[in-house]
Amino acid sequence: MAQYALLEKFESIKHRYEEVEQLITDPEVIADMKRYVKLNQEYKSLQKLVAKFQEYKNLVGNIESGREILAEETDEEMREMAREEIESSEEMIPKKEQEIKMLLVPADPEDSKNAILEIRAGTGGDEASIFAGDLYRMYTKFCEKKGWRMEITNVNEGTAGGFKEIVANVTGEGVYGILKYESGVHRVQRVPQTETQGRVHTSAATVAVLPEADEFDVELKNEDIRRDEFCSSGPGGQSVNTTYSAIRLTHIPTGIVVTCQDQKSKLKNLDKAMTELRTRLYNMEYQKYIDEISSKRKTMVSTGDRSAKIRTYNWPQGRVTDHRINLTLYNLQAIINGEIDEIIEKLMIEENAEKLKEAEI
Repeated sequence: MAQYALLEKFESIKHRYEEVEQLITDPEVIADMKRYVKLNQEYKSLQKLVAKFQEYKNLVGNIESGREILAEETDEEMREMAREEIESSEEMIPKKEQEIKMLLVPADPEDSKNAILEIRAGTGGDEASIFAGDLYRMYTKFCEKKGWRMEITNVNEGTAGGFKEIVANVTGEGVYGILKYESGVHRVQRVPQTETQGRVHTSAATVAVLPEADEFDVELKNEDIRRDEFCSSGPGGQSVNTTYSAIRLTHIPTGIVVTCQDQKSKLKNLDKAMTELRTRLYNMEYQKYIDEISSKRKTMVSTGDRSAKIRTYNWPQGRVTDHRINLTLYNLQAIINGEIDEIIEKLMIEENAEKLKEAEI
């Protein structure tokens, strides 16, 4: 993109930024929570873009003023300083242009949302449940590093350890935009604890990451929901397991069922269950969008098709392979301890490159 075109783009974006800045202080806009939240999100993204454009504009200005000095100045020291300024600014221009192009690519509006993380044991019996437990610990440590909060809403423990199923809410900044790359089938190749002859087995667990729906994303009608209360099962102590604090919600029109039983308080369980139900209904529509882009982007194929094998964890070789971008790393122990940043960053880079091709910026 030529410099003049970028600077022209800057003026229109700056104008919109100033317009949104005014709107979010308007009492009428503040009273309309749905509109206010959307404008706030737009304001934050425009703020980053305007700052980056200003840096770019400064570099262009440095080059122009440097050339003026070379054309008019006779003092050699001043001319040398101008040449250095021009050289350093010209070196930085391509990088800054690339950063701007990436920010100009429309972001998925869901990326800033919290997420619901589901991990389910797949093929492999007890070993699959144990591996589901390993994945849960991996994500727990990853979320801790990010400063995110993870709250379990439903759990079904495996008979030999781990989980047959575990569902958790993850809250924090930009959660879904990062965790969405984890959706799909994760395979493990290792000697199970139950194996007596030392043979390597292959087992699997399925991970699903859903963007949490805001209250105004989905309208729930009371007459469409059947509510059941029952005693919680699993860990939690006597006070949890002997009171009717667990909640099961059934959405009658769709047949979607959600359960929450991790809190002692019935009201807290109900609140979490409503959030999950709202999210599942919202994702029925959101999935159509995912299906559309999954055919274009290999990084997102797993989100469009949760049966897609995305990653293999090979214990004997200490190897982790992400099949979407053919990335192999030999630091399995670190990865299973939550060090998945490198994988996610490379997936993001690949997806951004695909987005740039689509947008033809």
